Amino acid sequence: MTTVLETDEHKALRAAVAALGTRYGREYLTKVIAAGAHPDELWSEAAKLGYLGVNLPEAYGGGGGGIAELSIVLEELGAAGCPLLMMVVSPAICGTVIARFGTADQKQDWLPALADGTRTMAFGITEPDAGSNSHRITTTARRDGTDWILTGRKVFISGVDIADATLIVGRAEDARTGKLKPCLFIVPRDAPGFERRQIDMELHGAEKQFELTLDDVRLPAEALVGDEDAGLLQLFAGLNPERIMTAAFAIGMGRYALSRAITYARERTVWRDPIGAHQAIAHPLAQAHIDLELARLMMQKAAFLYDSGDDAGAGEAANMAKYAAGEACVKAVDQSVHTLGGNGLTGEFGLASLITASRVARIAPVSREMILNYVSHQTLGLPKSY
Repeated sequence: MTTVLETDEHKALRAAVAALGTRYGREYLTKVIAAGAHPDELWSEAAKLGYLGVNLPEAYGGGGGGIAELSIVLEELGAAGCPLLMMVVSPAICGTVIARFGTADQKQDWLPALADGTRTMAFGITEPDAGSNSHRITTTARRDGTDWILTGRKVFISGVDIADATLIVGRAEDARTGKLKPCLFIVPRDAPGFERRQIDMELHGAEKQFELTLDDVRLPAEALVGDEDAGLLQLFAGLNPERIMTAAFAIGMGRYALSRAITYARERTVWRDPIGAHQAIAHPLAQAHIDLELARLMMQKAAFLYDSGDDAGAGEAANMAKYAAGEACVKAVDQSVHTLGGNGLTGEFGLASLITASRVARIAPVSREMILNYVSHQTLGLPKSY
């Protein structure tokens, strides 16, 4: 395989997004969260600069790039302290699925708006009893004439309050086998029978979490995305970018925390030398940096494979990248807080909230244990325990 190295264009994109992120920074996002608002200013400016739609086709107003470019955008915003979680959902998952499998009308209706940030789309797969196990999803879609009727529940769905629609994963009966297969539907936010309830989270973010109820939601035939017989192929076309972008989110957060700790360790003097001169402080920070860099390499490999059309190879690499980035992020945040001591728990330095936030990368969109299961079965060929 070709060695994954960033091109000059990628480096330029990274620098440009870093400059944008620095103008907003952690203080901006903290104020937005405290006000219960959304980072609309940053979202709009990132869109105008072409960053939100960098992975979408040029024919629909996008940048014509791929997940490699979009992951750079999210990572650099995260490293500046102001990541945009909805990037994982709207352009990465939903935009990718529609671009690859949507009808001509769906592409024209959604892709330009997703690219310029004027519309957003949420993604609904997780269920109370099934988690992210697509084989146990109970949200069902049945035909009624030419319409579809959706019934079911979803949980921990991000940004539904601001999304114009939600891409819902349901299951429809296969006419040939009678078995249920996954299908994707675009559900408008104001569809009758489509209700949401905000979940009270200890984690405070700009993007809120919701439980969704679909009570006989009637949708026209054109709400179905792609071929109803394609099933898991279309679903994983969205899930692999989700894992890659979650890795970018985690790496950015880890880099932000580490940068705060490094600055503190250079300046904080308790005895004669700055505390960063002591190996008990320096070595764990160096190790955290190494782990983040290694996770980024796997993320770049996953993005390269996905953008090259190697879905199978990307599946393994995307899961590994998400796992490595989640672990690296948690360790980087923990070590950064520990480096600052009591100051690491104050609002002034803004690291304490990351203790909770960093755990998201271990839990969502799929737990590290399920990734280990995936690698055990798919890569190592070991038997399943479930």
